[in-house]
Amino acid sequence: MTTWHLLLLASIAVLAIKLLGYAVPPRLFDSPRPRRTLELLTVSLLAGLVAVQALGGGDGIVLDARIPAVAVAAGLFAVRAPFIVAVAAAAATAALLRQFAGLP
Repeated sequence: MTTWHLLLLASIAVLAIKLLGYAVPPRLFDSPRPRRTLELLTVSLLAGLVAVQALGGGDGIVLDARIPAVAVAAGLFAVRAPFIVAVAAAAATAALLRQFAGLP
């Protein structure tokens, strides 16, 4: 089996799982506990993705210019700055740290 076959099978499996979610009756999520769980699950998955992308690298945790950049973006989001401003400030922070502090 080639890589393309595996990729095609994985794509079909992901699509099947996604379509299976539409078969779940909405009444299962009408009570407060499942609704709250689903809301928190979304936030925790997004936080995990941000942590892996910001700290991950190769075989372990990497501390580089991405950490202060994410902190700057989080601070700007906390004060309700526009998305483009937060992204630009985070990019500028990472670029300046890489240029002047020698961080990777």
